[in-house]
Amino acid sequence: MTTPTWTLRRLHAVDDVQIDALAGLLIDCVEGDASVSFMHPLTHDRAAAFWRRVARGVDAGERALLVAEDERGLCGTVQLVLDQPENQAHRADLAKMLVARRARRQGLGAALMRIAESTARECGKTLLVLDTVTGGDAERLYERLGWQRVGVIPRYALMPRGGFCDTTVYYRDLEAQ
Repeated sequence: MTTPTWTLRRLHAVDDVQIDALAGLLIDCVEGDASVSFMHPLTHDRAAAFWRRVARGVDAGERALLVAEDERGLCGTVQLVLDQPENQAHRADLAKMLVARRARRQGLGAALMRIAESTARECGKTLLVLDTVTGGDAERLYERLGWQRVGVIPRYALMPRGGFCDTTVYYRDLEAQ
């Protein structure tokens, strides 16, 4: 088995080609039953509209958009929501970590988390917060990486094909590392 290789980078602007690739990644994740705010079936138009909103936030400096690419193209992404209320300027929300089904279980999720934490530090953030489906693969990843579990909110969201799921909230104190 070969060692997977990715290129990880931060996008400071998002073009139409990247929006199209990000939309395809989001659709792939929803089709794979990831609870990431969208219901199945997710159309390309709805997915692209979401990424256009993200791109506006990136342009305004309100979000950091990190992507992973392999030999086949875009295979992962994660965002940091940097724009917070003035009394919370020290923190960011980690959002929409997506890994293409073809790239899962190869260490890419951990690589995306490491670059997100590094980028947060570069942006002057000392506290990160996220939520994820309780009992899912991402929850196990976050715990393995040392994120602190806050608690579970029952029936927080719907799975892409229906049915409630609980959500677990985590935080990471970047000063404590």
